[in-house]
Amino acid sequence: MPEGPEIRRAADRVHKQLAGRRLEHVWFYFPDLAKEAASLIGREVTAVDSWGKALLTRFEGGRVLYSHNQLYGVWKLHDAEREPDTGRSLRVRLVAEGRAASLYSASDVSLWEESRLGEHPFLSRLGPDLLTHGVTVEQAISRLQTARFRRRSLGGLLLDQALFAGIGNYLRSEILFFAGLHYKTKPGDLEEVVLERLARAILEVTRQAYDQAGVTNRPDWAAADRRLGAPRRRWRFAVFERDGLPCHVCGTPIERTSVASRRLYYCSHCQLQPGSTPST
Repeated sequence: MPEGPEIRRAADRVHKQLAGRRLEHVWFYFPDLAKEAASLIGREVTAVDSWGKALLTRFEGGRVLYSHNQLYGVWKLHDAEREPDTGRSLRVRLVAEGRAASLYSASDVSLWEESRLGEHPFLSRLGPDLLTHGVTVEQAISRLQTARFRRRSLGGLLLDQALFAGIGNYLRSEILFFAGLHYKTKPGDLEEVVLERLARAILEVTRQAYDQAGVTNRPDWAAADRRLGAPRRRWRFAVFERDGLPCHVCGTPIERTSVASRRLYYCSHCQLQPGSTPST
């Protein structure tokens, strides 16, 4: 399942294809949307961005196309005169000045006035997007300290999209590792300096995953793994999917467990369980 960085990169690609251009052709598979297609002709695509796992295509005049890829949806970019080679079902096609963006296989698509996006049944439940909404370290700390979140264990909390939108399973494991925190730790139990370290890890690991196409590992650790012939799935991450392999910091074998019905990877030495003491 793509996480926030992957969705934002997809949004960037659609933005580059359409933004700043006026729509020449609009087609929707869904009947309620099909009735609105003509009203978008001639409007400029002003921006394409993301909120969590939703992609938002913004049009001149304040209208916004919401789309959620779920498991199978995919945007394909192409020339207007050339159909993509795919067996998927077309759901949306936007053509602007000869450039086309086509959405296939998605089922959750709707058109909104920008002023009413806060009423959307999915978006209304999301916290701020770590890549789109300019979240600062101070804002992240404040959010982690709120009554709603501060007494919850981080292993489950980080997957709650109401905290921050876009954190998924690989980001959770990587954030906790770089913050040096066990998945049972609660934000309300952290000293100020550790809480700041967690907030920075949340922002920096997510940003690196966006900037480096899903790579969250330290460059020197990744390079060392590549020299040993490790596949991308192994050198891409610091701990995720590395169970049984030595921790890059201390050499302790990385462990795998299940938290909130999702697999989680951690170093039992670098990420001590609350209340335990370091082994000598």
